[in-house]
Amino acid sequence: MRFAAMLLPLAAAIAPSSAVARGAAPQGSAAEQEAEHRLHTDWAWLGRYQGDNAALRPTGGARIVFIGDSITQGWIDKVPGFFREGRIDRGIGGQTTPQMLLRFRQDVIDLHPAAVQIMGGTNDIAGNTGPMTPEQTKANIMSMAELARANGIRVILASIPPAANFPWRPGLSTAPRIAAINAWLKDYAARTGATYADYWTALHDGDALRSALTYDGVHPNEAGYAAMAPVAERAIRDALSRPTPRQPAR
Repeated sequence: MRFAAMLLPLAAAIAPSSAVARGAAPQGSAAEQEAEHRLHTDWAWLGRYQGDNAALRPTGGARIVFIGDSITQGWIDKVPGFFREGRIDRGIGGQTTPQMLLRFRQDVIDLHPAAVQIMGGTNDIAGNTGPMTPEQTKANIMSMAELARANGIRVILASIPPAANFPWRPGLSTAPRIAAINAWLKDYAARTGATYADYWTALHDGDALRSALTYDGVHPNEAGYAAMAPVAERAIRDALSRPTPRQPAR
């Protein structure tokens, strides 16, 4: 989310600038130039966590991976103590579910967690990597959940947090779209034996994110993550109490 708001507009996320296309010196800030370069060399940003993944050591307890966008990344940025031993944050600001799906094997499966929390959809609604339908978002989330189950990983499906609007996409109707995907996530979790983590209820004030829990109406602040923590703890306990998904024969 911050990626789209702070680094480059959606138009730049879809096509290279004319200056770059002509081979001239790129315009804009260093962050914009870096984002433009990554767009063409590492679209899903697989390089972001490769070193961290390689450096991981065995843990004494169950390993839980949190994959998501800036709301997931912001959790460890603002409240690193939540990610005690065995909890691994693999959020990347601005990402959409197709980007998360592309890095799911590297940043989740190959880490051999007992459970994964998948939080995505905000940036799909915003169109950060181009227009997306709800069906496409659902398909990407289903694919990640199926990959997890096929590899013996329990699944936690996180609701999209409330947001009355997206500052980087003025005029976009957000609340009905968030509500519709959350309703589907809850139903899909129930149908597939996954755990549903209802952060929306813990954070909302009507359709908006409660003002005391956010700094921009979309991203939680420290108080917001404090409100999310009990939801996460319950979800982790619930997920770990469930049987390990049966892996298919290879």
